[in-house]
Amino acid sequence: MNPLLDFSGLPRFAQIQPEHVAPAIDALLTDCRELIADLLADSRPPTWQNFVAPMEDAHERLSRAWGPVGHLNAVMNSPELREAYNATLPAMTQYYAELGQNLDLFNKFKLLRSSVEFLTLSATRQKIIENELRDFRLGGAELPEAKKLRYLAIQEKQSELSSRFSDNLLDATNDFTLLIENKDELGGLPNDVLQTAQEAATEAEKTGWLFTLKAPSYMPVMQFSDNRALREKMYRAYAMRASEFGNPEWDNSTLMEEIVQLRSEESRLLGFANYAELSLAAKMAETPGQVVDFMRELAKRARPYAEKDLGELREFATQQIGLAELHSWDVSYASEKLREQRYAFSEQEVKEYFPEDAVLKGLFSLVETLYDLRIVASIAPVWHESVRFFDIRDAQGLLIGQFYFDLYARASKRGGAWMDDVITRRRVDALIQTPVAYMNCNFAAPVGDKPAMFTHDDVITLFHEFGHGLHHLLTEVEDLGVSGINGVEWDAVELPSQFMENYCWEWDVLCDMTRHVDSGASLPRALFDKMLAAKNFQSGLQNLRQIEFALFDMLMHSDFDTDGNKSILQLLDEVRREVAVLIPPEYNRFPHSFSHIFAGGYGAGYYSYKWAEVLSSDAYSLFEEQGVLNPAVGARFRAEILAVGGSRPAMQSFSAFRGREPAIDALLRHNGLAEAPDDDRGPSA
Repeated sequence: MNPLLDFSGLPRFAQIQPEHVAPAIDALLTDCRELIADLLADSRPPTWQNFVAPMEDAHERLSRAWGPVGHLNAVMNSPELREAYNATLPAMTQYYAELGQNLDLFNKFKLLRSSVEFLTLSATRQKIIENELRDFRLGGAELPEAKKLRYLAIQEKQSELSSRFSDNLLDATNDFTLLIENKDELGGLPNDVLQTAQEAATEAEKTGWLFTLKAPSYMPVMQFSDNRALREKMYRAYAMRASEFGNPEWDNSTLMEEIVQLRSEESRLLGFANYAELSLAAKMAETPGQVVDFMRELAKRARPYAEKDLGELREFATQQIGLAELHSWDVSYASEKLREQRYAFSEQEVKEYFPEDAVLKGLFSLVETLYDLRIVASIAPVWHESVRFFDIRDAQGLLIGQFYFDLYARASKRGGAWMDDVITRRRVDALIQTPVAYMNCNFAAPVGDKPAMFTHDDVITLFHEFGHGLHHLLTEVEDLGVSGINGVEWDAVELPSQFMENYCWEWDVLCDMTRHVDSGASLPRALFDKMLAAKNFQSGLQNLRQIEFALFDMLMHSDFDTDGNKSILQLLDEVRREVAVLIPPEYNRFPHSFSHIFAGGYGAGYYSYKWAEVLSSDAYSLFEEQGVLNPAVGARFRAEILAVGGSRPAMQSFSAFRGREPAIDALLRHNGLAEAPDDDRGPSA
């Protein structure tokens, strides 16, 4: 039996092969099309049971077959799998685009919406139907036939280009390696980084130390290497990935232009002035102008802090480490040196207190305390030997959810960190389907006989992704369309993830999740106090960087003539002149690796991180008021935010939890932007 067609349990990763992809997806697409034809031929008035439920069942099977294919393409990429994925992607894209354009199907949903049956449905099912009607309008169901054909072509082309964008970036990242044969050139690099680089060289049958552009290799070089020439060489390679400076086959320049042009054309076909308006139609934010104003207001608040941060860094670099001019490849290095001097600790010192097993134990203990749960190791088929699997159970031992952890970087895995769904909670007859999630990161793998060690930033990333996972796993919704993260507005979906990050700064949490990798001692309170004092170190620079990305994204999709004389890079230059204080070199090609907006679903939506941070900071402030480990507040957060999924608007969920609409004060305070920037301690202290 084709393993992709087995829906009896978890994906059978050990058996899935590239040759299984096309036959499974083709068979399921045929089933789905036959079902749609039967539903449209049915003369009975549409009801939930005779119309919506059969489609839900069929589309879940399609999703559960395609999901592992996309997942494996992201975490175990190979030429054969990539070819199978890309060959099948157009058929998937075409099916869903056709579905969204099916006027007869749309009319059936409208009949159901206006029927007496609708009034008897639960609020959850009514929300699903309302979402379907909205999505039909956004999917072009009301377009004339000629425009429908063009819309279908646009969708297929966009899927192809986004997949190629990701492939190009992965290939360009993997292509670069730098072998250093003289250890004298590696001064400043931590021992664990050197050991990893030496093992990489040995694996490549070379002698010396091999460095790559993967984050666990690249970031420590930029942060710790005393060798300025090495930092510059690595920075140049990283900044020019997938651009015209490298292999022409991996150049994302034309792809970016085509994607933006296609999005613009798609939005005009649907009656929107630009793609940003189309994107916001299903989000919390109302207009592109509202988002732009929000980001510019944040930029105005952050800029004085950023200017002070940069002034201090330049002065320190000149006077203390002999860098008369601060270049982009010096910033992380000089910042780490300044942090060490100002707060008397280094990131490497902190890292030694965060071995993987202690971090996971602390994370699980936090979640168990807040939500009265139990997390235990379990067994499942996996795609790589380093992947782990866990059960989440309630206090009575009932299985609530399950998840995979794939935490380490490797050549076959795309960069970044993300959560994705495997199985979504729903009621099937008398049974509740257990939700399952993937959680993926790109941390440095264990070296030698020592466990993997996480930087504090790694810990924050892990907590962030686990927040997404809990949003999917702790839902109590029983209908697929709005269960877990389904149906949640895109600019609210970061609320649970960013909420979890706050706990990485709580002593009562950290003291129980640390153990020095050599001595076994817990994190000293004095070191934690230094970390806390440094929490908002360079917060102005960090905030402006995120604002720069978000403003660039929104303006590119709202106030940018795709047929004009201005290029995407020129637009980014304009945004930088407006909000940035650190301008990278002319050869920097950041957009060419901006997967979030060109291949990751965040087009005209990158602002979501800051938008949702207002929600998450304000939500966490209730815990600060009533106890950060208060189970009663945790139960309320679970019930009003996590459990309801997309069954009601996110603003309603937030207000139900917080007792009011969100305020920006907590965000400014958490980011260190609430005090006057001319304070003697400065905003970064």
